[in-house]
Amino acid sequence: MSNVIQDAKPEQAAPALKGSLSARRMPRWAPAGFAAVSVALGIGVGVATGLESRIQWGLIAAALFVVVSYIATTAVENQRQAKDRLATSVVWVCFVLAVVPLLSLIWVTVSRGVKVLDGYFLTHSMAGVPGFDVGGGVYHALIGTLEQVGLATLVSAPIGLLTAVYLVEYGKGALAKAVTFFVDVMTGIPSIVAGLFILSIMLIAGLAPSGLMGALALAILMIPVVVRSTEEMLKLVPNELREAALALGVPKWRVILKVVIPTAIGGITTGVMLAIARIAGETAPIMLLVFGSQLINTNPFEGAQSSLPFYIWEQYKVGSEASYDRAWAAALVLIAFVMILNLVARGIARWKAPKTGR
Repeated sequence: MSNVIQDAKPEQAAPALKGSLSARRMPRWAPAGFAAVSVALGIGVGVATGLESRIQWGLIAAALFVVVSYIATTAVENQRQAKDRLATSVVWVCFVLAVVPLLSLIWVTVSRGVKVLDGYFLTHSMAGVPGFDVGGGVYHALIGTLEQVGLATLVSAPIGLLTAVYLVEYGKGALAKAVTFFVDVMTGIPSIVAGLFILSIMLIAGLAPSGLMGALALAILMIPVVVRSTEEMLKLVPNELREAALALGVPKWRVILKVVIPTAIGGITTGVMLAIARIAGETAPIMLLVFGSQLINTNPFEGAQSSLPFYIWEQYKVGSEASYDRAWAAALVLIAFVMILNLVARGIARWKAPKTGR
């Protein structure tokens, strides 16, 4: 009797197993098909309702993509798979909404900037060239940006690194909490506030505008970003590495210098590069403290200087077709400058990363 029952169990389970394997599934090309149908419907709805903005068409298509995906998956598969498809569709829509403006910005900048971007533009200044006339270049602004950002990095990177080391390795009690609080507050201060702070010091001390003054304001904006990013990277270093070095009798300062910082150097370098990208496009402190100049000034410690953001604002303010072209070309140079810095940061991070054995 028991053998009969045992023989019957596999026969009863077989239909259920067969049914689960033969359940209906959406094809792999279904998301692409949903996207195509949604785009077509979005365009149709936009044209039928008289909407002229393609952005509105895209938003309608994005909403229809989520709805169509959910309804089709519910009809073909089941409610659980439909909810999963709904979440996936929302993620894809958010990704597209984030990428499209970025790609649009890059496309417009490149298409408008390449009109005058050449060797002459990069090696000449605006000295003697009227703003509404064709000609001139960005050399003086490029030199100013490199010097001001470089000085700001020399000031802020050591301060930010040492502050982060203190907070992670030594900071305890009220002082560490106060430092963390003020770093958080400094992270959100507007650039004009940093510029006004340095301007007040200039007025009290009787100092003249120069690239150094602008670099000090940029350093104020850069320090909290360096502190925060470096602090997070140092926290990721395993405590076992510190304990192993300390167990060998190595002093703590040497452990930090030879073990902790080299282990996190990749993330620290990336954080510094992000901070440089944060300040490279600031205009307000330069307007207050550097004043701008159409002449080439390679001395950041004396005299007015220009910078790429100030140059873009200055050329756009002129309002002529030639000045607009120069402004877009300078914007393209600024984007390329930030991109090169990020590539350099990745190279340094890979070069200085700890070697791992197999």
